[in-house]
Amino acid sequence: MRACWILPLLCLALPAAAAKTYCCADEKGSQACGDQLPPQCYGRAYREVSESGITLRQVEAPLTAEQRALREAQARHKMEEERIALEEKRKNQALLDTYASEADIDVMRDRTLTDLEAVRKLALGRYQEALQRKQHLNNEAEFYKRKPMPPELSSDIKNNDLELISQQAVAAAKLKEMEAVRARFAEDKKRYLELRHR
Repeated sequence: MRACWILPLLCLALPAAAAKTYCCADEKGSQACGDQLPPQCYGRAYREVSESGITLRQVEAPLTAEQRALREAQARHKMEEERIALEEKRKNQALLDTYASEADIDVMRDRTLTDLEAVRKLALGRYQEALQRKQHLNNEAEFYKRKPMPPELSSDIKNNDLELISQQAVAAAKLKEMEAVRARFAEDKKRYLELRHR
């Protein structure tokens, strides 16, 4: 029985929901307000105002297709910039972790160049051997100017030509790789010194 008169008292004690007013500038620039969003505010920026006139929330106007595309492009651009910055930070840390000093960079560069030069010299040696073999095969082919060349000799000549092209390509590629290694280590050293002197 006692609960019947307690419940109404509880209801009276609860505060009423605070009234809000919705306001926006219409297409003529005049203020349109109402306790519900006025029709003039549809598709426009509006604000929610308290009874005391304080702005509670500002709501942006819906974006046009062009504005959405621009915002998405800006977001993608920002994400890409952040990704590049993170990758740069990772590379810088890896560089500092890899080398204890500037001299270490020179040692690693020289070791890499020595390995590449060894492969290049090997290719050049094989090229010279193939060149000598070509001379020998050409001398043999002289005997068959007026008669059919044996298939084995013809095959040897073709294989020898391929070997010459292959070894020449390997030597040229290693030379190019050595240039790239010098440039890469020069850039690494420059960045390493910049990072050390920050």
